[in-house]
Amino acid sequence: MNEPTDYRFYGRRRGRPLNPGRRRALDTVLPALLLPDGPLDPAALFGFDIEDLWLEIGFGAGEHLAWQAARRPRVGFIGAEPYINGAASLAARADAEGLANLRIHCDDATPVLDRLPGRALGRVFILFPDPWPKARHRHRRIVARPLLDRLARTMREGAELRVATDHGGYLDWMLERLTAHSAFAWTAASADDWRQRPADWPETRYEAKARMAGVKSTYLRFIRRQAVAIPVV
Repeated sequence: MNEPTDYRFYGRRRGRPLNPGRRRALDTVLPALLLPDGPLDPAALFGFDIEDLWLEIGFGAGEHLAWQAARRPRVGFIGAEPYINGAASLAARADAEGLANLRIHCDDATPVLDRLPGRALGRVFILFPDPWPKARHRHRRIVARPLLDRLARTMREGAELRVATDHGGYLDWMLERLTAHSAFAWTAASADDWRQRPADWPETRYEAKARMAGVKSTYLRFIRRQAVAIPVV
């Protein structure tokens, strides 16, 4: 497999001008939700004891992440998203819904994973990442060995990795890399296990739009196997 030796973010960081509400959230709400500098101590991130720590990589507008955080107030959530409009949207929603168990990183997730201690994460979401469909851009795909090695280090044994895509070529790519990685085991026992969204996996506007256009999505779930030695990255 033609893998990059490490990952760096490709894509846009800003979109159309923010409306007044999102601008206020960006300026006054988001700063309090940002992760601190330096090594990350999960027990100190939220000001109260958490039962687990979950991470969403590339949360888009934050609909899925806010839904999860609202329903699991004792779980701490970190969302990593370089697109500042998405961060503003999630900050506004966190403020409106009083989501005290949410922290945001306005950039690629790689630094977050490098700053977390080993076995810190109980669940990770990578939902509909950019498929970079052109052959010359495939090295930009985030689901690749550098990220999977970092996840293997930071996910505890039995932790769940949820991945979704509506792009057939990227589906093949992800399955090839995930099933080849010794740290992850695919949970699917039948086709329905990857064709159907689990009940605790809400449909976002992006998914609904794709569904109405006749585009089918695939939902993959992997479990972190018993710990194995992972090379330092």
